Amino acid sequence: MERRSSGLQRLAREVAKFGAVGGAGVLVNLGVFNLVRHVSDLPVVRASIIATIVAIVFNYLGFRYWTYRDREKGGRPRELMLFLVFSAIGLVIENGVLYLATYGFGWDTPLQSNIFKFVGIGVATLFRFWSYRTWVFRALPDKDTGTEPVARHEPENPERVR
Repeated sequence: MERRSSGLQRLAREVAKFGAVGGAGVLVNLGVFNLVRHVSDLPVVRASIIATIVAIVFNYLGFRYWTYRDREKGGRPRELMLFLVFSAIGLVIENGVLYLATYGFGWDTPLQSNIFKFVGIGVATLFRFWSYRTWVFRALPDKDTGTEPVARHEPENPERVR
């Protein structure tokens, strides 16, 4: 039972870290989106794609060096390629929602654009969380069993380590 509990704790910690990086990434994404919309005449979806790309770079650095720093580090070119592939799919999901709202329904005021950009980010985030943790930042095999993948964390209290 203790193993299940520690697995849930690891997942909760991972979700919290993913959420912190992702939340900061959302702020970067929306900030760049509104800045580009304010200083240029680019169409809404093009401005959104630029903002999404900036956020992808920001998120990769946060995920690699903080959220998933304890995960497998071998094969960085493969990791980066997979991250970019899944991020591109997320970009299509995120901006597809905005495109549909803007050009399908004509909802293109600044407020509506921000709302549907945010909704698109939310939908894409579900896909990104699953794909990043499953394919990109894979857990290392458990040393005890050699089979069950688990993330390696530094013990919070080294004196409690058995």
